[in-house]
Amino acid sequence: MFLRYLSVRALLLLLGICLIGPRGLASAAETKEPTKIAVIGGGIGGSAAAYFLRQEFGASVKIDVFEAGTVGGRTATENVKGQDYEIGAAVIHPLNLHLKHFVETLGLSPRAEVKTKMAIFNGKELTFEESDWFIVNFIRMLWRYGFNSYRKFGWVEGILGKFMSVYQYQKFGYAFSSVEQLLRSVDAERFLNQTLEEAMRADGFSQAFINDIVTPNTRTNFGLNAALNAFVGVVSLADGTSGLWSVEGGNKRMSAGLLQLCKAEIIQGRVTGITLKTSKSASQYEVNYSVDSGPSRSLYDIVIIATPLHKGLSDISFSGFSPPIPSHFSGDFQQIVNTLVLGRLNMSYLGTDQRAADFLVSDILTTDNKALPFNSLATVAPVKIPQGYAHPPASANKVWKMFSAQPLSEEQLGEMFESQEGVWVKRWLAYPSYTPPNHRTPPFNLHDHLYYVNAIEWAASCMEMSALSARNAALLAYNRWHGHAHKIDQEDLETRLRTEL
Repeated sequence: MFLRYLSVRALLLLLGICLIGPRGLASAAETKEPTKIAVIGGGIGGSAAAYFLRQEFGASVKIDVFEAGTVGGRTATENVKGQDYEIGAAVIHPLNLHLKHFVETLGLSPRAEVKTKMAIFNGKELTFEESDWFIVNFIRMLWRYGFNSYRKFGWVEGILGKFMSVYQYQKFGYAFSSVEQLLRSVDAERFLNQTLEEAMRADGFSQAFINDIVTPNTRTNFGLNAALNAFVGVVSLADGTSGLWSVEGGNKRMSAGLLQLCKAEIIQGRVTGITLKTSKSASQYEVNYSVDSGPSRSLYDIVIIATPLHKGLSDISFSGFSPPIPSHFSGDFQQIVNTLVLGRLNMSYLGTDQRAADFLVSDILTTDNKALPFNSLATVAPVKIPQGYAHPPASANKVWKMFSAQPLSEEQLGEMFESQEGVWVKRWLAYPSYTPPNHRTPPFNLHDHLYYVNAIEWAASCMEMSALSARNAALLAYNRWHGHAHKIDQEDLETRLRTEL
């Protein structure tokens, strides 16, 4: 599904098919391509959008990418004593087909695998500690939860298996104007307004399994218990499977590489407004932005917004649109504080009598205990793995990463660590607060040729979802520009594709 997009456009033109679509769609007979396209945001969503736009519209269109901060967005690293560590989006799933394609196309390499071990902490003691032996883990889970743990893998794979159809739809040029339309095409829309707990209980999973095993996973990935929406919960559980990886040298290398590959011009500036400019011949979008030398503006035929339209993350005003476009969509983004500590763990804090020299657990997940100051605690390896590297025991001075809702105090850190050589803190407005019932998600299509990549975050937030939404935005932009209404929001695509093939 990561093969290059196989187009049927040439065949349609040869057959002389001419389609007139809804407002904003041009005639399919029109051959004029856009001159300039703006992409606002240089994270994985914006860089992927620029890459896919170049594929769709060819070499002649000028693509400008506006980035107020650092290219890479929420993929970022922190330098600790000469080594870089991931502090943003950290892992890639084996089924993340767009990201795999980017890595292969850019000639990047997966980071060398480092063996991990997991434990679960309830605030007083470790309630579960993974063994090096599969049979031991199997018997423990079977004794406590029956076959819940192993049914979970099939349950997640069944949902994601249907979702994978999106890649096939995109391969054949189909796009969606809303998140609901996209999820409806893969029978996943129902999961937006249902909690993960409700969905799993309905399918026979025990409450004990959800509390003890599922919730620690969702707390680590999205800072919430199993009352978050079911779709993002499934994405979180997928991140709990084996085979997760990251990019050697840091995941942010994908964004920088894609922008260079598609020959986009990076404008280091903050976009402040977008104004619709209409004339008898055409409509364009005036992008107003601020750079070091002062305010500036430029006209574009197509604009892709790949930054959250949320207070605290962007402040873009929209002028001349009817109906009006809000500067900020409703809903809250959740703060996550990422704390890196170079130090030695205090074993008594975990309620265990194990010797620190024997404690090789790398990932400590937590149950839903409001008294706990953090969601997860993990040993992290640098983005460049030295040959023969393995996670050292807890008795060694090493880098630990914690996710928490609020900054950790010196007193809290003092309880958790016997010694600290350094502390590095990064606050993120990381992702939406996924508590159903959700309001309607923002549309992908804000205006005739104005598109919003980050609408997908209200279904689930991760690097692959951003890349998938970027591909959708590029296809939507191409189809609407050329009047391909038959490629937008089509029902029963599985049957349609079988007919086309």
